[in-house]
Amino acid sequence: MWIVLVFFRGGFWRADQCLAAVLTPLTNPPNVVVIIPARNEEMTIGRTINSLLEQDYAGNFSIIVINDNSEDDTVNAAKVAAQGTDNLTIVDGAELPVGWTGKMWAVAQGVETANNDLPETDYYLLTDADISHHPENLAELMTKAIDEKLALISLMVRLRSETWWEHLLMPAFVFFFQKLYPFPWVNNPKKKTAGGAGGCMLVKRSALENAGGIEAIKGEIIDDCALAELLKKSDPIWLGLTRSTTSLRGYEKLSDIWPMVCRTAFVQLNHSSLKLVGTVIGMALIYIMPIIAIFIGIISQEIELLALGLVAWALMAVAYTPTLRLYTRPAWEAGLLPLAALLYTAMTLDSARQYWTNKAPVWKGRRNVK
Repeated sequence: MWIVLVFFRGGFWRADQCLAAVLTPLTNPPNVVVIIPARNEEMTIGRTINSLLEQDYAGNFSIIVINDNSEDDTVNAAKVAAQGTDNLTIVDGAELPVGWTGKMWAVAQGVETANNDLPETDYYLLTDADISHHPENLAELMTKAIDEKLALISLMVRLRSETWWEHLLMPAFVFFFQKLYPFPWVNNPKKKTAGGAGGCMLVKRSALENAGGIEAIKGEIIDDCALAELLKKSDPIWLGLTRSTTSLRGYEKLSDIWPMVCRTAFVQLNHSSLKLVGTVIGMALIYIMPIIAIFIGIISQEIELLALGLVAWALMAVAYTPTLRLYTRPAWEAGLLPLAALLYTAMTLDSARQYWTNKAPVWKGRRNVK
């Protein structure tokens, strides 16, 4: 299995799909509207807006924040961050319609506002309210999009990795995401694989409209990948990594990470019990069995079994090291990947349990209206 993953899965583990720095400034850069769906984001939205206002981008761009019925001081935090500029519009979100997820409804309202108030818009930058964009981020995204005629370019932003649980699970999350959606395959127009990262997505307006708009994915929980799949049917897309644009969202404890994974894990499996069983067996064979083989090989003095376990664990470590390097983590932490896999498997099982017990996925505390 590890031979297949390392040599026949698009080289996903190399973690080498990264944005290049802008060497030549764009001539006549397109007009961009930044759309930020925000629900209860008073702790981070100010830093997000400040990072956007500091963009080194020669073209026109505006920011629209959709206040999705926040119960905290999100609106005031956004206004404070935007003092001294008229580049920010705050829209009070309307009641959630039947069939929409909360986030997609917020994004749709942002797109509608942009189209009505800023009809010359060429691209939308869809970003979360907890992302800090480095100053050249928009210019780099736009340069890539124009040079390669992309309908969508998205970044798997650098997740926060400060606490012990974040060290253990955040790089692993990115590794598993790359394995599920090999970035080289996503970026190859000849491959059907499509994936996206919702924290930072530059979308060409005309491509989105031709694909049916946000309404075409209005009920999707994993909306970023759904948007990528929708757009790749007609146009090339690109998904990559970054060291510089970062998530401000902290996960101090395991109990902070658990709900984030449970929200989408069973959705990813299309709520299929058969796929769930296959996933659990696959995770056990790929990540846990090498460790078991090593211990049994040592105890029983079965040299062949010990050797196979060690080779599999070594391939695992080699494959995981580039992602650890992206997060400036020591190489020895590659040996902890089986533990991270065990925890993510448990979260997937709990995601299924929640679905079977009618605990519907929520976005920022808001349940879908079916």
